[in-house]
Amino acid sequence: MNLLTVKNLTVTFSTDNGPVDVVKGISFNLGKERLGIVGESGSGKSMTGRAILGLIEGQGKVTADELKFKDTDLQTLSKTAYRTMRGKAISMVMQDPKYSLNPVISIGRQISEVLEFHEKLSKKERYRRVIQILEAVHIRDAERVYHLYPHEISGGMGQRVMIAMMVVLEPDVLIADEPTSALDASVQAQVLDIMNELVQVQGMGLIMISHDLNMVAKYCDRILVMFNGEIVESCIASELSQATHPYTQGLLASMPTIDESRSYLPVLDRTALGRV
Repeated sequence: MNLLTVKNLTVTFSTDNGPVDVVKGISFNLGKERLGIVGESGSGKSMTGRAILGLIEGQGKVTADELKFKDTDLQTLSKTAYRTMRGKAISMVMQDPKYSLNPVISIGRQISEVLEFHEKLSKKERYRRVIQILEAVHIRDAERVYHLYPHEISGGMGQRVMIAMMVVLEPDVLIADEPTSALDASVQAQVLDIMNELVQVQGMGLIMISHDLNMVAKYCDRILVMFNGEIVESCIASELSQATHPYTQGLLASMPTIDESRSYLPVLDRTALGRV
């Protein structure tokens, strides 16, 4: 059974020069697997995740032939119903914990609020659950961290806290938007291993949004490549090096390797793609 079914999803924004489609009729399914979505900035990756979560409002408009979570038609949900589903059924880890965590509320209290909103638990039980999930994301001395504020923790720990907050309710689907972009290489690996462990233990479906093709190829099962709001390639992660679309080939060719001898890195030839 598919956890997510997306058919002909389009995200449109009104501008002074008329409507602009930033996601252009994409389709994919997600099961209990790790799906990577890659592409350059502005390709529509994050907008796809936000559309699934019902977070596009104002000048934005989302349309789809089908947009379902299991058997629930997401397009028919009220704002209240969507708010109830977020976190409980589908969660999203945002890009940078510095901007996603409330600076004036302690770490433990922020995670506890998620439980307070969705579940009827005693204060003691909420505390126990928060400590438990902090330990699950490999935070040492969880009781001490519970009382800290976001400015008192490192970027790597902040990202772990964000993951803890999003998985404390054990959602069926986790969308991770550039979850390691602000971290150094050693901490990146730790955070990705934690997410991978949680997906395997809890049986979630994961959508990993990233610029890093190597990272996605290593940690995901399938990959979708987005360009200019469209999916231009879909492949098994282990077969990414055999990609045939010129855009994907261009991305792969422009990535440096530690043992190469090229004097310069090629840039993406957009004229070959027929795009500006």
